[in-house]
Amino acid sequence: MQIKLVAEAKLPTQWGCFKIVGFEEIATGKDHAALVFGNINDSQPVLTRVHSECLTGDALYSLRCDCGFQLEAALQQIAKAGKGILIYHRQEGRNIGLLNKIRAYALQDQGFDTVEANHQLGFAADERDFTLCADMLTLLGVSQIRLLTNNPEKIRVLEAAGIEIVERVPLEVGENPNNEHYLETKVTKMGHLLHLHHCDH
Repeated sequence: MQIKLVAEAKLPTQWGCFKIVGFEEIATGKDHAALVFGNINDSQPVLTRVHSECLTGDALYSLRCDCGFQLEAALQQIAKAGKGILIYHRQEGRNIGLLNKIRAYALQDQGFDTVEANHQLGFAADERDFTLCADMLTLLGVSQIRLLTNNPEKIRVLEAAGIEIVERVPLEVGENPNNEHYLETKVTKMGHLLHLHHCDH
């Protein structure tokens, strides 16, 4: 177990009242959170979103990505389902950090795609560690989930870490002229399962 549960409290939102649960990585002291809605321990598979922190998309309304749209849609769907979990996985910029993400954006402004920009900075296309999320789910008492994702790698890693994914629920929102190339790169280079309207995927 790489994570410990530290604190929990009520978190009212525009979609209803969630419980926010705070976690800490034992080795590093880094923090993560989960938003829990309804009764997740009734032995039914739980609708779950693993959302990676994206300050620019989640809080600053960026149209360069689809993150903020996904965050809002996931919370809305979880509340509509009556129960669910959103894990807020604090590994900004696919875990290269905010400043390196801004550096990557500058390279994208010069014509590199999101994967090429990461490589230019010496990083893999995706540096995230989703095994931490499996530990969070285990601490929340959940072993079977319906995963809101377009990313097959999330499914593979969570399943390998002992989480049973009974269904993949697509989360396709936020496509706009500013992120067309970004989303296309997700499909062609990272294997994301998206049905983009501007191209043939």
